[in-house]
Amino acid sequence: MPELPEVETIRRGLVAGDSFTPSLLEQRVSDVSILWEKTVARPSPREFARLLRGTTIREVNRRGKYLLFRVDDLFLIFHLRMSGDLSMRRQRAENAPHDRLILFLASGWNLVFNDTRKFGRAWLTPDPQTVLGTLGPEPLDPTLTDKAFRAMMLSRSRQLKPLLMDQSFLAGLGNIYTDESLFAAGLHPLRVSSTLTEEESSKLLAAIRMVLNKGIREHGSSIDWVYRGGNFQNHFQVYQRAGETCPRCGAPVQKSRVGQRGTHFCPVCQPERSSQNV
Repeated sequence: MPELPEVETIRRGLVAGDSFTPSLLEQRVSDVSILWEKTVARPSPREFARLLRGTTIREVNRRGKYLLFRVDDLFLIFHLRMSGDLSMRRQRAENAPHDRLILFLASGWNLVFNDTRKFGRAWLTPDPQTVLGTLGPEPLDPTLTDKAFRAMMLSRSRQLKPLLMDQSFLAGLGNIYTDESLFAAGLHPLRVSSTLTEEESSKLLAAIRMVLNKGIREHGSSIDWVYRGGNFQNHFQVYQRAGETCPRCGAPVQKSRVGQRGTHFCPVCQPERSSQNV
């Protein structure tokens, strides 16, 4: 599933364009084609298309793992889920096998939502909080201070791995960046959040930001057919490296299941403290 760095990479690409592709900003939507009706969460597919026709895309933002487009007075929101992707394509190009939603732009380009597994969703709403209101704070938001993050940790009594992946706690982390952040912070995925010291809590927030920023610099992780051009997989310290040597201490990286998710960690650098675990 695309996580914060992958979604941010897509956002930046749509905003900036490149030598071959224009920016999506200020593009006018001339028509809409919905090829898989379940892609549209709300309103109805017919109303969704009607409301979008004639609008202009003013901003392209991100909130957690969601892409947020301001189209005049409305907000078009996408969640990519397992396999979604958004890209610009010339209108004369043929549709790809897994195209689900196409915005035809007056410039002769299309904004195409392609989604192999069909789990991705789109919303059109005047109030983005109806979709995004349950999300926790952004990990890269400078207003999220060490003190505030420490208070969040103390208010919960949950194992770190599932807590950090809970989008209502912190928006944007998934399996890859949680494992890498916990390794960078030297914390076992089963540690309980309320047992962290002030120093450990600050170290974890710094590790999360370091890992996410590196992921963004590397354009995310390309680990299956979905992601385009990312390089962060070449910098994994523990994720998908079970049985390989830890780059820090040389011990074998281990894999277990935590919260129904495969979890990678170093048992030496991230010691489990039984007295502090559930």
